[in-house]
Amino acid sequence: MTSRTALIMIDMQNMYLQQERRSALGWPPIWEFDRVVAECAALLAAARDAGVPVIYTRQTSRVDGADMTPSMRRLLRDAPADESPIGAEEEWGSAILDAVAPAPGDIVMEKHRWDAFFQTDLDQILRNLDVTRLIVAGLQTNVCVETTSRTGMMKNFDVAVPEDAVSTDGEALHRAALDSLRVLYVEVAPWRELLAPDAAWERRFTTPGYGRQPADMATIVGR
Repeated sequence: MTSRTALIMIDMQNMYLQQERRSALGWPPIWEFDRVVAECAALLAAARDAGVPVIYTRQTSRVDGADMTPSMRRLLRDAPADESPIGAEEEWGSAILDAVAPAPGDIVMEKHRWDAFFQTDLDQILRNLDVTRLIVAGLQTNVCVETTSRTGMMKNFDVAVPEDAVSTDGEALHRAALDSLRVLYVEVAPWRELLAPDAAWERRFTTPGYGRQPADMATIVGR
């Protein structure tokens, strides 16, 4: 690659296996969860083979919720007595999934908000690694992946999101988040294209389907 790329693997944690707990809080299953975990595992292996630095994030919170946002504290207050918000539970829930476990040399960092840059050492780590490009993968497309990608752009990194290695609470939310990122000129493509040695990351300058209904697209294609 002509630019120094890093892979940021966002919040691939055991908490997403605890669907009964998630359902009690109103959260549906992650869309195509098993497929996305497998794609993330393949992406991690390919990135390591290519010498791309790998940085994991883990969403964590105090058990008493004292460091949570006001909205999350309200969720804790209103949750059933035997439940607690995801991230405020036992250590197992915040651990990284075995299927995508860190390898020697990978960096693992904790975060307490949706933005992996907020009050963490991520920016300093990336600068020390001379990184200019970020591939932001993992969970969830419209929450931590999108928030981290937006901040990465504002910090003058080139940012890409692998559409096949991210997901969230349903296909509609997933696809809407990817469209929001496209219009910001985040590169959205399959991870194998993003990691290709000659990847130009030029799709970010074209958003032909952004915000348009199928009928509108027929008009555009017909021009």
